[in-house]
Amino acid sequence: MNRAELADFLRRGRGRLNPADVGLTAGARRRTPGLRREEVAALTGMSVDYYTRLEQSRGPRPSRQMLTALARALRLTDDERDHLFHLVGEEPPRREPTTAHVRPGLLLLLDRLYDCPAQVVTDCGDVLAQNAMARALVGDVFARPPRERNLTRLFFLDPAARDLFPPEDRPRHARDHVASLRAVAAARPDDPHPAALVAELRAASEEFARLWDKHEVSLRRPSTKRFRHPSVGLLELECEVLLSHEHHHLLIVHTACPGTESYERLQLLRVVGLQDMSPSGSGAGRD
Repeated sequence: MNRAELADFLRRGRGRLNPADVGLTAGARRRTPGLRREEVAALTGMSVDYYTRLEQSRGPRPSRQMLTALARALRLTDDERDHLFHLVGEEPPRREPTTAHVRPGLLLLLDRLYDCPAQVVTDCGDVLAQNAMARALVGDVFARPPRERNLTRLFFLDPAARDLFPPEDRPRHARDHVASLRAVAAARPDDPHPAALVAELRAASEEFARLWDKHEVSLRRPSTKRFRHPSVGLLELECEVLLSHEHHHLLIVHTACPGTESYERLQLLRVVGLQDMSPSGSGAGRD
């Protein structure tokens, strides 16, 4: 592990970013450009002391999970991410279509969507990034273990996630999840992840197994979805799906038509939901 080079690389990466680049407000006047150490620490989920020691060439060897979080927080390109891994003496993640590394441009776009819920997911349904509004609407998925951050898995195995939708809408969501997963599994027969997910869900969910046997196929597409939120009530939102072809990542954005009741409730969620996620609230999540 090259501690001196790692420290320099982290300092320079932090210095080239502005708070707006990562969805933060600038706040009080800053004496130096770039993000503060505590802001990078918050974005990665590590302590300020741990991150400070990394920048001072005296920190412990970061785990692969922590390196991935740093690459995401500092908006590193694929090449820069690989360099970060090499500095620590780790082999970089393979550049596969299903990589968990979200491109900086896509993260920048996600951060700019401050008034509507948005998430970056893989075509297999793994959530890779959420903005604050998405966490306010559906919860902080990153509070869960990595293997439980899959939308299809959550829908079929977590009653709380399923309860986000009105009962009469759930059969359609179930069919859509299964049909999309079948299309992905067929398109990537050599990828073990979709196959493992299918095997797990077929064994754990009778409903999933029954729908899987119907052999329906479809990809995630724009649609209208209704969400039941405990604080603001029922929201009817338009779900837009934008595809990043290079990595098979999807940017899923939920919006409401101005002037509608759902639009007003979405604005209320922006206030109520973000208050609940403040450090003093019970729903604090990652930035």
